[in-house]
Amino acid sequence: MQKILILDYGSQYTQLIARRIREQEVYAEIISYETTAEELKKLAPKGIILSGGPNSVFEKDAPSIDKGIFELGIPVLGICYGMQLMSQILGGRVVPGKEREYGKMPIETAKDNPLFKGIPSTITVWMSHGDRVEAIPSSFERGALSATCPFASMFDNKHKFYGLQFHPEVVHTQYGTEILKNFVFFICQCKNDWKLTNWVDATVKELKDRIGGEEVILGLSGGVDSSVAAVLLHKAIGKNLHCIFVDNGLLRYREAEQVEEMFKKNLGLDLTVARAAERFYEKLKGVDEPEAKRKIIGKEFIEVFTEEARKFKHCRYLAQGTIYPDVIESKSPKKGPSQTIKSHHNVGGLPPDLKFELIEPLKELFKDEVRAVGRVLKISDELLDRQPFPGPGLGVRILGEVTKEKVELLQQADRRVQEEIKKLPDYKTIWQTFAVLLPCRSVGVMGDQRTYEYTCAIRSVNSLDAMTADWTRLPYDTLATISNRIINEVRGINRVVYDISSKPPATIEWE
Repeated sequence: MQKILILDYGSQYTQLIARRIREQEVYAEIISYETTAEELKKLAPKGIILSGGPNSVFEKDAPSIDKGIFELGIPVLGICYGMQLMSQILGGRVVPGKEREYGKMPIETAKDNPLFKGIPSTITVWMSHGDRVEAIPSSFERGALSATCPFASMFDNKHKFYGLQFHPEVVHTQYGTEILKNFVFFICQCKNDWKLTNWVDATVKELKDRIGGEEVILGLSGGVDSSVAAVLLHKAIGKNLHCIFVDNGLLRYREAEQVEEMFKKNLGLDLTVARAAERFYEKLKGVDEPEAKRKIIGKEFIEVFTEEARKFKHCRYLAQGTIYPDVIESKSPKKGPSQTIKSHHNVGGLPPDLKFELIEPLKELFKDEVRAVGRVLKISDELLDRQPFPGPGLGVRILGEVTKEKVELLQQADRRVQEEIKKLPDYKTIWQTFAVLLPCRSVGVMGDQRTYEYTCAIRSVNSLDAMTADWTRLPYDTLATISNRIINEVRGINRVVYDISSKPPATIEWE
């Protein structure tokens, strides 16, 4: 199987580069920037991509590269920091930018640059950099420029080295996918031979071989990721899989009951439901800082899960539905020098006496790939089309202190959001729509009486994989209906607002 290897310099978009390439049915894998030229040669990639990153090439301990990589005869594409590093290593000059470019910028492309084959001469791209290339190496040519960046791209066709100062992998860049396709197919001459049906067969066999007759515990949330992981493992090992579902009291309306019915009754999985809502509410008393809430919820989840896991005395393995976005937004030193944006709580940090070996069958897949795997496994569309839900649940959709009363208030508001959104003909194309309870009250009038109640924000975004997202242009009539229903039917909320922020710079969740 042919592949493109991506050296990770810590960009929050690194996995997104891999995803864009996999969309073309070409396998892309992310490896450490410290990988040597000798190791890369053994891996025999058709092409190498140097990702962006948060560092400056001028920093004392800035991530670097084995210079021998440029002597392997393999095409190399540097993106943002990767382009600056390539330029510096090969004899160009990088300088701190006088003006930081961040956001959408128009560029003029050079017609001889193969990266822009079949692409208009003027396009809008997504910039995110401070330093810039002031002078390119002697063997290179200018590939594009912007008003403040003399070398928005550079290329050396003889050695097949290419650089982009912008991010082609994000949706904000026009023709970004076409640029990457030009590198993968036109320059690297790859074949599209990576299919998810083959991945499922290979993964089931791998799980069977690895697990054998041993038993596995899986923390089931009812979301797409853990559900697909559960069915995949059930296909591989059957009754030796034991699922644990923790009802933390921060779930969507009637979610615990729905999960129990779906997995225990309909799919026949061995499922234990731990009802622990009151424990979580008690731990969250008086806490309003977002990261503190995430850590408390994660810690309590581990404690509840541990209590249940101890009941399975013969289990050797612990399985998780970890996917790529979980990895990219949490610090991952084995992959690259990424910066932590926010914490995620998978089942980590278990007591040392619970010596489980970890199994994460989905950790290299993006959300839409996970859904595609689910369809190969013949999981129902009702389950696969569920919108993503954060691990900490409504705890990060209630700004400020979390209480049982606020959870119930938000559940009722969000229930009405879901009911109305599902009526839209394009519902399945919307990545995520949900309600957020704000920690502020405002004056209203209902039935000729003054009210002083909470504000609810509606968040709806379109995305492929949660790495970038744009706010959804919901119909005004739908927004009006949602607002009227929440204000009229949910006592405690008298104002509804709509969030029109994109990611970046905002995140999808409010906390």
